[in-house]
Parts: sequence; structure tokens; C-alpha cells
Amino acid sequence: MKCIVSKRLLVAASLWALTGGAQAATATASMGAQTTVSNSCVNVGASAVSFGTYNPNGGSVSNATGSVSITCVSGTTYTISLDAGLNAGSATAYANRRMRIGATSYYLAYQLYIDSGRTQIWGDGANASSVKNPSSGVFTATGSAINYTAYGQIAASVSAASGSYTDTVTVTFTWS
Repeated sequence: MKCIVSKRLLVAASLWALTGGAQAATATASMGAQTTVSNSCVNVGASAVSFGTYNPNGGSVSNATGSVSITCVSGTTYTISLDAGLNAGSATAYANRRMRIGATSYYLAYQLYIDSGRTQIWGDGANASSVKNPSSGVFTATGSAINYTAYGQIAASVSAASGSYTDTVTVTFTWS
């Protein structure tokens, strides 16, 4: 019996030696992760500046507000500019912003400003517009939606025909 047990132990020891001692082993490696987030903006939008009913004989200005909004990747720098509208004669004729009744020749002058005091015309910073928004430098995004107010005004006692006046102003967001 001793001989059988000894032979079995000898066979087991030989197999163990052939398999390298059946020791557990581990190895490790590192795997990195990377990406690039580009400066970008999404969800750009604008709401109309609606003056309601204007009374040319009322003797007072008509003020209204609209807004522009943008969401950019945090740290993205950007500017917002407005053109002069469809009825100004050209996209850069800021002193001539005006609404129009359909396809008629009836116009009503108005202006858009970046400040509540209505002193700085919101344009593209060139071509006779006072400023673009911001008036100097650039905005820096936070990653959240940001809204900006456009302050509109029709001067007092501007002669106008009766009807519904409209204009379309293009808002341009430029980022880097």
C-alpha cells in the first residue's frame, strides 16, 4: 500500500513540475481614455420685438423688447451681431432699419439697441452701426443657455399708413 501511495505522489509531483508548479500569476497594463471637446454653440434662437399697436399721433415713443439666446460649450468665446433687416436697403444700412406693410411702399422706421437706455445701436460693429454685442471683446460661454435682450424703439410721431408692418433681422452668432 505504501508503494501505491508513493507512486501516486510521484506521478502528482511530476505533473506539478511539468505544469510549472501550477502557480497563479497576474499581469497588469494601463489603458488610457481621451477625447477632445471642440468649442461649439447650439440652441441659438431669437424672439420677435413686438411693438403692439403704434399710434403715430400719440406723441410718444413706442418701446418693446425681444431676445436672442445661445448655449455654448463652457469656455467658448463668441459675439452676437444683427444685420439691418430686410427693408433697410442693405444688410449694413443700420440707420435705415424699417418695417414694411407687405409688398407695398409703406415703411415705418425703428431701431434695435443693446442697452435699455436705447443709446447703442445693435449691429455688427462696422458699417455705421454703433456696436456689436458685446461692444468690445467677446462673451465667454458657461455651458448653460444665456439670453440677451434686444431693446426696440419707434420714435414719437412718425408718420405711418395704417396696416401691419414687419421686418426680419438676421442674428449672427460667431464663436471660436
